[in-house]
Amino acid sequence: MVTHVLFESASGYAIFEVKLIEDIGAKSSTVQDSIKDLAKFGKMVSLMSFSPFKSAAEALENANDVSEGIVNDHLKNLLELNLAKTSKKSPVVLAVSDSVLASNIKGAININCDVSEASQELIRGIRLHASKLLKGLQTDDLKKAQLGLGHSYSRAKLKFNVNRIDNMIIQAIALLDQLDKDVNLFSMRIREWYGYHFPELVRLVPDNHQYARVAQYIGDKDTLDEEKLPDLAAILDNDSTVAQNILDAARGSMGSSLSEIDMLNISAFATRVVSISEYRKSLVSYLTEKMNLVAPSLTALLGERIGARLISHAGSLTNLSKYPASTVQILGAEKALFRALKTKGNTPKYGLIYHSTFIGRAGPKHKGRISRFLANKCSIASRIDCYSDNPTSKFGEALRAQVEERLNFFETGAAPSKNADTMRKVLEELALDDDDDDNDVDMEGPALTTLEASPKKEKKDKKKKRKSDAMDVDEDSEEPSAKKVKLSKEEKKALKKAKKEKAKAEAADSGDVPKKKKERKEKKEKKIKA
Repeated sequence: MVTHVLFESASGYAIFEVKLIEDIGAKSSTVQDSIKDLAKFGKMVSLMSFSPFKSAAEALENANDVSEGIVNDHLKNLLELNLAKTSKKSPVVLAVSDSVLASNIKGAININCDVSEASQELIRGIRLHASKLLKGLQTDDLKKAQLGLGHSYSRAKLKFNVNRIDNMIIQAIALLDQLDKDVNLFSMRIREWYGYHFPELVRLVPDNHQYARVAQYIGDKDTLDEEKLPDLAAILDNDSTVAQNILDAARGSMGSSLSEIDMLNISAFATRVVSISEYRKSLVSYLTEKMNLVAPSLTALLGERIGARLISHAGSLTNLSKYPASTVQILGAEKALFRALKTKGNTPKYGLIYHSTFIGRAGPKHKGRISRFLANKCSIASRIDCYSDNPTSKFGEALRAQVEERLNFFETGAAPSKNADTMRKVLEELALDDDDDDNDVDMEGPALTTLEASPKKEKKDKKKKRKSDAMDVDEDSEEPSAKKVKLSKEEKKALKKAKKEKAKAEAADSGDVPKKKKERKEKKEKKIKA
């Protein structure tokens, strides 16, 4: 039977005493209507204590604790002060909205808590009439407190989002891919548009960015002369030969002349294409800097573009670190995988990591093997970047060297180094580079206690030692212990017969013949005589 109700609001904690409660007819329409009516519901509960929060920061802290089911000092003191200890005469049963919070209150203060439907109905009624049941509050005070606490609570959750840094990389790589498509499309459009006026320029300047800059600089081909050659050569990477060829082609061009308004539009569009291309270069540098800060090992292993695509496809660096190497290997080739599973064909060997230089350098026979090995190293690098406090690129460089050794192994057969040895060397280098004396690093023992270079060999060595020890004991002892060998039935019978013959021979030599045998012999002799 519920005796008290704990109500958590945006303004503070409140404890209500339950006077009347209907257990049997709780779901009836009459009782439900009585909860909605303040005059009737006011007779069911009465305010016992209300402890408001002193500031918005305290309200946010208590809201976080309640959401996680933590009983903080404020709530604990309030419950201990107002609720007497449970006894047989006056038992206290507290209605709580959250089951996790209820179990923690039971463990911390030893107060029986109830989270049944009847308790939830009482809490619902209190929430409905909270502005009138809580003393000292006006009608709009509770709504304002709820609005402010909701904003601060959501802002704090977004602030402590583990993926907040990864979002910048995801957005940057998505924008970079879109800019690549846009720059190619706009460059094709400027070539067609300006090619109507100067068609020979397409063959002389194949690069899209340089073509847009040259078209922007030249404008009307009839105005091009020798005075503009130095500036034109500077645009073409100081290539005066190409600049002279452009001038010669402009003088004998077969293109048609354009009006001023057409030339203004073409130059404006060329300016826009040039600005987009320059922004794309700055975005590439921004992505490189961001990847070196967030995932330096993955960047050193694969490069910033492929690493950013893997993070974007996985959703975050945390999600990528949770993926096994088999998933990382085919990440980005989901359509081909499900198509192969549906048609029972060959599954894909690689996804986004296909763009890595390692797979391009490997032979056709070894592409699947090197992609599997590279995916394994990508998984290790992403986990190091995600869960290390101070990420560094040294692990990525060591993993990249391992992939290089594996490529060399496919070509020459030279044995590559083991992963445990490589990681141990990197950890030793980091320990040497660390100048802080406060870090207690045990350099005498192994750097990684969980890594064993060759556990199988050690087990074999132990077995060999045990065998050698047993042999030494056998040599010293006078009676060696023979191993039990399983015998067949015929062999067992032969052994029994041999034992019986031995026993007879020993008895005959000693002269101790049993009396029964003597009597049998005498009886046989008597029968023969008769």
